[in-house]
Amino acid sequence: MQLPDGLVAVVKRECPTCVLVEPVLRRLGAAVWCQDDAGWFDHDDTGLEVSYRLDVETVPTLLRVEDGVETARVVGWSREQWEALTGVAGLGPGLPEHRPGCGSLSVDPSRVDALEARYGSTGLASRRVELADLEDEHEALFDRGWTDGLPVVPPTPERVLRMLRGTTRDPGEVVAVVPPDLVECTVEKVAVNAVMAGCLPEHLPVVLAALEAACAEEFALHGLLATTYFAGPVVVVNGPVAARIGMNSGVNALGQGNRANATIGRALQLVVRNVGGGRPGEVDRATLGNPGKYTFCFAEREHDSPFPPLAAERGVPGDAVTVFGGCGVQPVVDQLSRDPGSLARSFAACLRVNGHPKLPMAFDAMLVVSPEHGRVLRESGWDRARLLAELDGLLTLPGAEVARGAGGMAEGVPAAPAGAGLPKFRPGGLLVVSAGGDAGLFSAVVGGWVGGATGSVPVTREVRA
Repeated sequence: MQLPDGLVAVVKRECPTCVLVEPVLRRLGAAVWCQDDAGWFDHDDTGLEVSYRLDVETVPTLLRVEDGVETARVVGWSREQWEALTGVAGLGPGLPEHRPGCGSLSVDPSRVDALEARYGSTGLASRRVELADLEDEHEALFDRGWTDGLPVVPPTPERVLRMLRGTTRDPGEVVAVVPPDLVECTVEKVAVNAVMAGCLPEHLPVVLAALEAACAEEFALHGLLATTYFAGPVVVVNGPVAARIGMNSGVNALGQGNRANATIGRALQLVVRNVGGGRPGEVDRATLGNPGKYTFCFAEREHDSPFPPLAAERGVPGDAVTVFGGCGVQPVVDQLSRDPGSLARSFAACLRVNGHPKLPMAFDAMLVVSPEHGRVLRESGWDRARLLAELDGLLTLPGAEVARGAGGMAEGVPAAPAGAGLPKFRPGGLLVVSAGGDAGLFSAVVGGWVGGATGSVPVTREVRA
């Protein structure tokens, strides 16, 4: 921006100090740009371009310009400083010696993102899509196939810039290569989809960690998309970050109503759709799917859990996410058990039907233990390892019961040796977490997909700012 040589000032009429120094500015013959009244002085800066490009934080700001370059600046009113900058003595004889200025409109928090998007060097690399004047922006996003079937927030440049302030990571950093199209996804692209999902900037680091976990080779996201099974990514968040960003680990933790839970999981799904190309009816071949494929994300309830945090037990203490290939929620009702052995048997009976009661080592699962059931375990000193050991024994299935044709059901495994027992879950195929409201003797099973080398392995990643 080329400034005229001489004295240049930026003011706004609603600032008492700017009104105070009006006679001084007119006496000096300065070129004055006004932020809020185009007719007050000769130059209109109601669009705030001059103020933004000059990095004006306080009005009035008085500058000296030589050969188009700023050589001196004074903010607010100070007779001594104004006289030194202008070389003119006796300025403002009826004015006080000094008076502080007012905040520039160009640093108003409600305007800074739009100004940066309009005038700044944003560094945003994403393709800009221009809409016609009469085109409804929400319908346009539907028409272009960028939604999950629900309305999304239009990802304007200012919203994306605001979202990127939620992380210190470079917008151009590649976070992951996203299946099924194996497209490199940058922090900026994640931010675009986080805006669309309705996230706040402070949610972005968790979304980034979830994407890193979901795109890890062992999670097999491509397979999870292409399968005709029900499953999709389930995100469990651990650490202080969950409380900082207002996640729900309590009442209705697996349900609706919490912005962080809902939008973090949704952002992950939108990245998979919009960047990776994982769209239902195309690569996504689920026969039925499940509502969790919109979003399935919650925080583990750590403060009174009988278990250490899930991520910590998986080797990542502190702020972390674990991504699990999971399906819908199956209730576990036990309102009578007051000892852990009885409760474990109830858990085992419900876990046995995961996928099918005659299919051992076929599908993983996640057991979500509620606080009231957790209290039974905690008061008896049962931690996660103790519960899993008990469940392993209870979920060893007699070969005769799971053989094809047994019980009049064709489904099952080929005939096992007489007396042989088969584990319901592969080693590491059953995750146990804590969540839920204080009242209710209910827990839940979140059924999983095929686990291990032929399917998906849960993945845990650190949440980095």
